[in-house]
Order: sequence, then C-alpha cells, then structure tokens
Amino acid sequence: MQKGGSIYILTNVNRTVLYIGVTSDLLSRLIAHREKKYPKSFTAKYGAVICIYYETFFSIEEAIEREKEIKKWRKEKKNNLINSMNPSWKDLWDEVKEW
Repeated sequence: MQKGGSIYILTNVNRTVLYIGVTSDLLSRLIAHREKKYPKSFTAKYGAVICIYYETFFSIEEAIEREKEIKKWRKEKKNNLINSMNPSWKDLWDEVKEW
C-alpha cells in the first residue's frame, strides 16, 4: 500500500518566519512542532508553530517533490501561494485536527 504525504508551511505569531516541511502524517507532525518536541529545531527556535498552508498528495514522493519546488521559490511567491488558500494567514490547526 502506498502512503500519502503532505507539505505544510508554518509561521510564528508575528508572521515573519516561514518553515516548509513534508510528512506522511500531518497531524502528528504539527503536534510535534507545537509541543517543541525537538527544542533545538528551527521551528522551536523561531516559534514557527502556526500552520498557515498545507497540501496533501497521494504519495509521499509527490509531497517531497512539491516541498523541494516550493523551497526554491522567493518569499514573495511563497506568500502568494499562502494567500491563495489562506489570505488572513489564520492558523489551520483546527481544520487539520478534524481530519
């Protein structure tokens, strides 16, 4: 059986930092970020625990390719992507939790 995947973008409370990640289990990964499971990680250091964007894919390989693509983009293009789905940059935690 093929395992799906997701890419996600996190930010901090001031919406000044962007972190792009990939995972096969979005809810568990967001919980790990929120609980600062890895205290020395980028997201823990900069407080990037607010999920402002995500995409889901049929396979983890597709998700990894998409993550690599977005990471190469300039910040303006990343912001436009986020704005297309979430113009107010609200936390999508409740939406992901309901899966």
